[in-house]
Amino acid sequence: MPKRERIVGVDLGTTKIAAIIADVDNSTLKVVGVGSTPSYGLKRGVIVNLEKAVESIRKAVEEASRMAGFKVDACYAGISGSHIESINAHAMIATSKIGGVISKRDIERVLEQAQAIALPLDREIIHAIPIEYIVDNERGIKNPIGMSGVKLEAEIHIVTAAITSAQNIYTALERAGLKVKDLVLQPLASSYSVLQPDEIDLGVCLLDIGGGTTDLAIFYDGAIRHTQVIALGGEYITNDIAIGIRTPYKQAEVTKKKYATLTITPEEKKEEIKVPGIGGREDRSITKEQLYSIVSPRVEEILMITNKEIKKSGFADVLAAGAVITGGTARLKGLAKVAEEIFNLPVKIGIPKKIGGLTDIILDPIYATGVGLILYGYEKKNQTLIQRTKGIGIFDVLKKRFEDWFKRYF
Repeated sequence: MPKRERIVGVDLGTTKIAAIIADVDNSTLKVVGVGSTPSYGLKRGVIVNLEKAVESIRKAVEEASRMAGFKVDACYAGISGSHIESINAHAMIATSKIGGVISKRDIERVLEQAQAIALPLDREIIHAIPIEYIVDNERGIKNPIGMSGVKLEAEIHIVTAAITSAQNIYTALERAGLKVKDLVLQPLASSYSVLQPDEIDLGVCLLDIGGGTTDLAIFYDGAIRHTQVIALGGEYITNDIAIGIRTPYKQAEVTKKKYATLTITPEEKKEEIKVPGIGGREDRSITKEQLYSIVSPRVEEILMITNKEIKKSGFADVLAAGAVITGGTARLKGLAKVAEEIFNLPVKIGIPKKIGGLTDIILDPIYATGVGLILYGYEKKNQTLIQRTKGIGIFDVLKKRFEDWFKRYF
């Protein structure tokens, strides 16, 4: 029996580590294991205590492995943090073949040239994503192979990270027993699980609001155009609650998840919530209105800062599909409505797509990145398979890509 292929995604969050295992059976994805544990050793998406991070990763992976019934040894991992920076680059070459027919090698050359940018010694490129190709000044071309032209240009989106932060992720995962197949920017991974092709074409802003960061990605005309990591997230809301109602941080997190809301009725305002005191002091009671008055200003601040960054990106006017919010903070009741008022855009909460297997478990915004990593790995596997197939024609390649895309989304 041939060895069954498996894809593993590990979401390294500030407040939780999530591991998802999927089987690839007859070109169909099936989630067979999910593990989630509190995250220790990470702050704002960056590892600050290696040993604690390794232990958290190991627990999440072991939980997923027990559920799946087998061990895994390789994964796709998410990366975030305020050290992430992105730029859009441009390059131009003359086509190499006589007659000006663009080849795969021409694509490789123009992408290599676009990536030849001056980077500080402490940074590295983690993604170089083609936005569009330009053949003899004709824009908007997604795949120019086989076309005629004497001049080929490329616009690409380059994402860079601090070398030390990326290396610490590799080290932590390797110590936990996992080889890293690829590091994937978290909002890019989340886009695979919560965005639809028509949204990416029309123009959409994806916000992945996690515990320590808010990850922003803007898509337009079928391609990613802008990415940014904002160092604000759900842990700031929890911290405000802990200080505001004078309760331990862990209990503040429980209170947020259970009672926090951004829409409150007159009847709900008077409802009381019992919270433990600090350092063994007596339990106290607060009203839902008090909790609302703490949570609402912080959420509005995060959204207003994000809105400023969207406007600064230069793509605010092309977001016809509005915004999609995912991540753990997306669970807050009423978040979409508040975001619509601040962004002046239609907003929805991003739930991961159904991909088979343990669907009920993963249909939650907290698993958006983990599921996205699985889908990213699945697409990479299919691309490698196409490249290895000998004698395949360009129309067969396009047909296969379309079929894979259709299966992925429908």
